[in-house]
Amino acid sequence: MSDLLAPQRQPGDTTAPQQPSTAVSATPRTLWRAARAPLAVALLLVVVAAATVLLGGQGRPGRYLDPDDGSLAGGRALAALLRAHGVTVDRVDSADRAAALASGDRLLLVTDAFPLTPSEVGRLADLPGDLLIVGDTGYLHVLAPEVRANRERVRERSREPRCDLPGAQAAGSAHIGGLTFSGPRGAVGCYPADDKPTLLRYASGGRTVTVVGSSGFMTNQRLDEDGNAALALNLLRGKQAVTWLVRPAPEEGESQDDETLAGPEGKSFHELMPDNVGWGVWMALIALLLTILWRGRRLGPVVAERLPVVVRAAETVEGRGRLYRARRARGTAAEALRAGALDRIVPRLGLTADAGPDAVVSAIAVRTGQDPRQIGAALYGPPPADDAGLVGLAGYLDFLEKGIQ
Repeated sequence: MSDLLAPQRQPGDTTAPQQPSTAVSATPRTLWRAARAPLAVALLLVVVAAATVLLGGQGRPGRYLDPDDGSLAGGRALAALLRAHGVTVDRVDSADRAAALASGDRLLLVTDAFPLTPSEVGRLADLPGDLLIVGDTGYLHVLAPEVRANRERVRERSREPRCDLPGAQAAGSAHIGGLTFSGPRGAVGCYPADDKPTLLRYASGGRTVTVVGSSGFMTNQRLDEDGNAALALNLLRGKQAVTWLVRPAPEEGESQDDETLAGPEGKSFHELMPDNVGWGVWMALIALLLTILWRGRRLGPVVAERLPVVVRAAETVEGRGRLYRARRARGTAAEALRAGALDRIVPRLGLTADAGPDAVVSAIAVRTGQDPRQIGAALYGPPPADDAGLVGLAGYLDFLEKGIQ
């Protein structure tokens, strides 16, 4: 009988039968069952916090290319590098303030983060000093009338300068793309994409005008990649001071997200949301919590039970043999006989499990004195053609196994 069956009590035996032990060691499954409840609570807290931020509107995105903003989208790192090299950086948020600071020893930086009006564009175009235009401002034809931007934009990626501009050659590769340009005669084009430059510099009216197809390389996120920092410094530190145009800061109580997503009547994004959206989010969180409690319940310890029936190994073998015979699966039966014989013979020969057929056949032939060709056909040959062949194969394998005792 199997040792899993409880022992039978003898007459007169007053001792209680020994119960099977239910103690189990820690396994990944038990550890997961013990830890999933705290993990579920932690996940629920994270979801609640994220929903609170999204619904409450507490998060404030960074101000793109603002020299006072330290987020990934800001430009504080570049402003700090300029100041470390002795360049004065003046942050202005209007064309009037830029005009008040204008002089011949200044460089005006206009990026695609600054929303321009037609009147402001005309005023900026007439200011003295060098001009650096970064990204698609929408008014390139006014600020730099000698330059024409091509319609097709190119992907921003690392590009080589491939030009004679000293600042670009010193910087090396940079993460640039966006617009490509066609410029006047004598203009220097760098970082080409499809043979069209994404950076163009030329002289006009006693000042230097530089246009760049994208502005991402100047942000805090991209500044330390490739030669982005060197290129930005070389483009900006040609003068003693830089007038840096930025987007006006939103008024107190108004987020930049609200300003960007304002509706036709000036309503914010959160004001345009239906009143019952918050209730829907809380209902989803409650449903999530109930699902976690339902699916995360403990199933209890492992319980040992008596087997309802014991099947002897011989009966299993006979039953499988009858199935093979009924299906005429002589090939499957032969493979099973050969695999079992090899599993028992190979260790006795001192060979490893990955030994090749030639090594196994040679070792068996030496030990038994049998013909190697007959041994190879028995162990690795084709399946028997009939039942008599299968019986003969079984007998020969048994003979080989007994000869290697």
